[in-house]
This record gives sequence, structure tokens and C-alpha cells, in this order.
Amino acid sequence: MRLDKWLKVSRLIKRRTVANEACDNGRITVGGRTVKASYEVKAGDVLEMKFGEKSIRVEVLSTADIVGKADASAMYQQL
Repeated sequence: MRLDKWLKVSRLIKRRTVANEACDNGRITVGGRTVKASYEVKAGDVLEMKFGEKSIRVEVLSTADIVGKADASAMYQQL
């Protein structure tokens, strides 16, 4: 699954266009390297997102295409 779509489905970012912009601006890294929105997310990837002063690290647990709001937090584990 594409990174921008995964960020939207997991509800870490509300809209796919915002996720796409975050990737284009170099705010999201996987394993220490900056990636584009087209990066294929796999279970076990460690993502780091930077929003101003705040930084969030998560590990990808699942890459399901359709997930309900209640189950979205089960797609990742915050580190």
C-alpha cells in the first residue's frame, strides 16, 4: 500500500492530500531515509513524522485497505 494512503487509512493524517504534501516536503522518513508518497509500506517499517517541533515514531503492524475508525489504531504501534 502507498504511504500516503496508509497514513490516511490509519488516521494518522486526516486527508490523503495532506499526507502527500507531508511526504513531498520531506517530513516523513522510513528507516532514517526520506521517502516519497509512492513508497510501498510493509509491516515492520518504522515511520518518523515531523510536524514543527513535534516528532512521532510508529511501527507499521498492518496494511489493510479498508479499516473502520475503531480499528485504525491497531494498524500501528507508537514508539
